[in-house]
Formats: sequence, C-alpha cells, structure tokens
Amino acid sequence: MIINHNITALNTHRQLSSASNAQSKSMEKLASGLRINKAGDDAAGLAISEKMRGQIRGLEMGSKNAQDGISLIQTAEGALNETHSILQRMREIAVQSSNDSNTDGDRQELQKEMDQLIEEIDRIGNTTEFNTKKLIDGSKSGVTEQLGNVTFDNQGDSALFTTVVASTAAVAGTPGTEADETINVKITDYDATADTYSFEWTTQDGQTAAVTGVAAAGGAQTIATADGSYSLTFGAIGVEDIGKEATFTSRASVEEYANNSLSFQIGANSSQTMNVDINDMRAAALNVDNIDVSSAASAESSISAINKAIEDVSAQRSKLGAFQNRLEHTINNLGTSQENLTAAESRIRDVDMAKEMMEQTKNSILSQAAQAMLAQANQQPQGVLQLLR
Repeated sequence: MIINHNITALNTHRQLSSASNAQSKSMEKLASGLRINKAGDDAAGLAISEKMRGQIRGLEMGSKNAQDGISLIQTAEGALNETHSILQRMREIAVQSSNDSNTDGDRQELQKEMDQLIEEIDRIGNTTEFNTKKLIDGSKSGVTEQLGNVTFDNQGDSALFTTVVASTAAVAGTPGTEADETINVKITDYDATADTYSFEWTTQDGQTAAVTGVAAAGGAQTIATADGSYSLTFGAIGVEDIGKEATFTSRASVEEYANNSLSFQIGANSSQTMNVDINDMRAAALNVDNIDVSSAASAESSISAINKAIEDVSAQRSKLGAFQNRLEHTINNLGTSQENLTAAESRIRDVDMAKEMMEQTKNSILSQAAQAMLAQANQQPQGVLQLLR
C-alpha cells in the first residue's frame, strides 16, 4: 500500500478539474447567449463573424444614408413645386397681358408682379438648402468641363492643307473659338497669268465664299465666317491639286472635368455610391429672368419662354422622383441583405441555449460525482492504519 502518491485521488482530481472547466464555459455561454465569447472558443468563427458584423453595420448605415438622401431630394423637389406654381402664375400673367383689353397702365402693373415672381424664383433657387448644402443653385449640377483651346482636325490631304487655327487679333475679325465648327475647303481654279490659285470654303450652316490670289508656294490664308476668323495654311499647290478638298472640324480640348454632383454612400463597402445631380433652377438658367409683359407683342412671345421653363422644371422634378424611387428600392434591398447576413452571423456566433443547458447539466453532475469520488479516494490511504493494530 502506498501513501505518498494517491494515484486514484490524482486521477479523480483531474477529472474534477475538467468537469469544472467545462461547466464554467457552459455557464459563460448561457449567461452571454453567445457561443463565441473569446477567440479561443472558435478562432475561425470569430474572424468570419466579425467580418459579417462589419458588413451588417455598414448595410444598416447605408440604409440610413439612403433615407437621408430621400429627405434631401424631397427638400429640393418641394422647392421646385413652388417654382412650378410661380411659373404657372407667370404664364397666366403673360396670357392676360397679351390681350388688348388691357391698357399700357394695366400692363405696367402686371409687369410689377412679374418682376416680383422672377425675384422669388431666384430667392428659392439661392436659399433652398439641406444641412446647409445649396441644392438648386447649380452647384450640384453634375459633371462640368472647362474647355481649353479649340483645335481643328484635318480630314483631307495633310500635305496640301497643312493647318487651320483660330486667327490672331492681327487678322481682321473675331478669332474663331467655337467648338464643333466645320469648314470645308476646296481648291477650285488656277490663274496661269498670275500663277495663283483660288479656293472656296463652306461652313456647316451654309456660309460660303471664294478666295483668290493664293500663291503656288502656299502660305496662310484667312477664312472669315460669321462665327469668327480662321487662318488656313496651304502647302505647295500644283495644277494637279485643283478639285482637292479637305474638311476641318474644330475640337475643344477639355482641360478639366469636375464632378460636383451629390454622392450618396448606399452600401457597406467603398464605391457603392449613387450620384444625384440637380440643375440650376434659378430664373436665368430657366431663361425667364427678362420676361417683359409691358406690351402685347412681348407678352405673346414670353408665353413660349415660360412654357419651356415649365418643361425644364417638370423634367428636373421627374428626375428627382426617379432618384427617390431608386433610393426606396435600395433601402428595401439593403434591409433584405442585412436580415440574411444577420441570420448567417447568428448561426456562427449565437449559442443554442437548449443544447448548452444539456451540456451544463451534464457537466454539473460530473463535477458533483467527481467531488464525491475524490472524497472516497482521499480515504483509501487511511486503510494502512489497520496494519498498526
């Protein structure tokens, strides 16, 4: 019999420690409701569920962002609703003033109201805000471009028709700077006595003229259109070139693009955005800033201008309505995604309470049994005292 090492007690103590640790873990899970309380519980599950939690919270915030976007759009659309009402009243005044039952004095009074209505359109455009952001003053109109120099491409014999550029101030006329201006140039005749050539130019809107006295060696010639003056440079010209032609089209180089539209973050990840642009809805942009109803003729012509402004506001309101509907669909989609992702995260992270209660009960019984057996094991060495009797 051995008394220094009670192997039975050691084994029972180990089993008791194991049961007590298992019971402690079960109680922790039952108390928190989570299967994973620390990385040691499930290292991979923790990493996956934390990534899912980030997505879930991102989707929730994306939904809130979309709701804020709807509020912004409704603010702008509400302002345009009043602009619509003002334009309808302006049209009513124009129709009234165009009737010759009114005197000049009557029309002057109508003009006073018209001027005030125009100012109110500007005031609405300049002061409509959401969270201090101006909405319908043109500052959120989308992608704008800053034009650089206007150059011409040559669709023809590049050796004969070398270059055409906007002329300098030294040449009579205004330098041509209009983009998409198209000029066709054709060599038409040869004067053998003077050894000079003639050419004819024609623009896309029908302007045309003939130029004579072009030297055989070529050189710069001036093309003066209603839109501006251009300098065309010829190479060496021969008789065989009569009838040759080239078309030059002006291309405006873009130096800078600026996107000033509103960007709504409507997803959990980067680049999941939606851009909303709102045009300038002030009087000048709607071309109603100079409406004159002081005479029957001007009042008659102003009706068409106001009609166009009403159409522009209607188009902008329609676009805003489409944005709002899109955001509402986005909110529904985000809600569905959040719900499904939450269910997946719950399966990884949450504990099955019924199953864990079974484990806790088992571990509790084992712990109690181990305690009882440890007490018995501790009594075994006392049997050696019987040998002393």
